Amino acid sequence: MNVEDLILISVDDHLVEPPNMFQGRLPAKFADQAPKVLHREDGSDVWTFNGSIIPNVGLNAVAGRPKEEYGVEPTAFDEMRPGCYDIHERVKDMSAGGVLGSMCFPSFPGFSARLFAAADDKDLALSVVQAYNDWHIDEWCGAYPGRFIPMGLPVLWDPQLAAAEVHRLAAKGCHSITFTENPATLGYPSFHDAHWDPLWRALVETDTVLSIHLGSSGKLTFTAPDAPMDVLITLQPMNICSAAADLLWSRVLKEFPTIKIALSEGGT
Repeated sequence: MNVEDLILISVDDHLVEPPNMFQGRLPAKFADQAPKVLHREDGSDVWTFNGSIIPNVGLNAVAGRPKEEYGVEPTAFDEMRPGCYDIHERVKDMSAGGVLGSMCFPSFPGFSARLFAAADDKDLALSVVQAYNDWHIDEWCGAYPGRFIPMGLPVLWDPQLAAAEVHRLAAKGCHSITFTENPATLGYPSFHDAHWDPLWRALVETDTVLSIHLGSSGKLTFTAPDAPMDVLITLQPMNICSAAADLLWSRVLKEFPTIKIALSEGGT
């Protein structure tokens, strides 16, 4: 087989949300409270929502930049490759790289949408989660049917609402949701608590996969404050190892034996 003949399916990609993604997607009463992109005097772009500032819109979206610039830049849309946030350019890049299909994790909301969950107004939080999910399924994935595997954001603060959103997403053709590797570190009941049973039940009923990305608990393993960034990066799979152990010995697999869980970026 020639390398050029390989067709790849990537189930751990990332997208950079475009600035206009929420336009027309929220109820009128929440339109002014929608997440927005601000351009700052230093040339950087930031997302803002509910009083929080998310300072790096691209994190490490550095495709096409020389390795000497290794870091977490760029911090502005005009510094990154358009395929990070423009779906049409993204598909061109995928085709050039031999990637047939892609599942894209979120960026500025956090992998488990904890930014939205932190809003005091839970009606606003739910509207934003659903608006994001609709954009992701209808615009991002829907622009090129067959090229993307849609994945929804969870409703972290209410397991009944979380279950309802799983059913809503499944009806739209989405059978994966992203979730935290450790809800306890975010202030929610752990995997060992029956609190989450409505969500697990909905996942089983809709044949939806729980996709858990490392770093989604808001904490990463590190050895010392002055350790190089490379140490932190090397130890990141320890988060997924902890999540695997937690789930393996939890009641989740006993009570819901057909549940499907994917541990993303596990350091294999």
